[in-house]
Amino acid sequence: MVVIENYTGFERVKHVGAMTLAAVLLGGNIVLSKVAADDGMTMRVMVAYRWIFATAFLGPIAIVVEWNKRPKLTWTVVVQAFLSGLLGGSLFSILFYTSVIMTSATFATAIYNLIPAMTFVIAVLLRFENLSFDKVSGKAKVMGTMICVGGAMLLTLYKGVEVHMWPIKINLLHHANEATAHKKLVGESGTFALGIVLAVTSCICYSLWIVLLAKVSKNYPCHYSSTALMSVMGSIQSVLFALCFDREVSQWRLGWDRRLFVVLYLGILGSGIVVILMTWCSQKRGPLFVSVFNPLILVFVALASSLVLDETLYLGSILGGFLIIMGLYVVLWGKGKDMKASRAIILSKGALQKNDLEAPNLDQGL
Repeated sequence: MVVIENYTGFERVKHVGAMTLAAVLLGGNIVLSKVAADDGMTMRVMVAYRWIFATAFLGPIAIVVEWNKRPKLTWTVVVQAFLSGLLGGSLFSILFYTSVIMTSATFATAIYNLIPAMTFVIAVLLRFENLSFDKVSGKAKVMGTMICVGGAMLLTLYKGVEVHMWPIKINLLHHANEATAHKKLVGESGTFALGIVLAVTSCICYSLWIVLLAKVSKNYPCHYSSTALMSVMGSIQSVLFALCFDREVSQWRLGWDRRLFVVLYLGILGSGIVVILMTWCSQKRGPLFVSVFNPLILVFVALASSLVLDETLYLGSILGGFLIIMGLYVVLWGKGKDMKASRAIILSKGALQKNDLEAPNLDQGL
């Protein structure tokens, strides 16, 4: 039996407000990562602390909320949690935040919006998704993917004129950071090119993780517990990786400074609260509703980075970001059409089953 919920205006406002808050918090992750790097913190250590604090926050919540709901923990679930922690946690975070440092917060966030299109391509290649090019929805998904790719190419290859949005700017960056070190090694153009490669690779990892989530949800249908288990794996992986490069105690020391604020924000607000908000909205309105708010992250990061990070906003970034957002909504529109068609099929099957069950009673009455 399929239940279609009709939400009141206030409930819809709560859903929109929750996802808007989640988008702002995720944007804060990106902006604050540059602040932490400016303070001398390496991305490897920052990611390790992020998942440590996320585990400390989500673990007790998962234990309390899903105390009697968790199924048996099997080796299959453990392996899937390990891969989730790698693709959607430690590896993705290290690659993405390093690309933020080597390019810019706005650029890396624009590339981040390619994830839905990349997920669609990977799902088609792995046969989790049907191309259905003979349908309008299939054509829309393919067209939207091509628009996203075109926007990414425009964003990469074209700068254009500078766009000045604020009469007064606040620069929170005062020190040399990882980007400066990379520029000394490979040059500014080489650093930017490497940042592009890292950003695209991080999106591929995240897209693979989204495809993997379907298997995880089927084998372990407890969202908080599976997320907490993923955070545990991600924290172990990121700590081991960071210790291979950052073994000095001074690199791990946290005082009452910007480093502590950033890692607490990333772990508790930018990971823990965001996961809860997105999980709640996904359960209420579906994953498509959650994906629609991705472009808000780009808008927030573009505004915040030009105001507090002294980043220069170019016309090419605006046009490329606009194309990526437009392509994203075309892909989501096509996906929405598929979901409506699937829902209609389920409803028709449910009606047929109901008629089949009632038919013998009618015959008996006659």
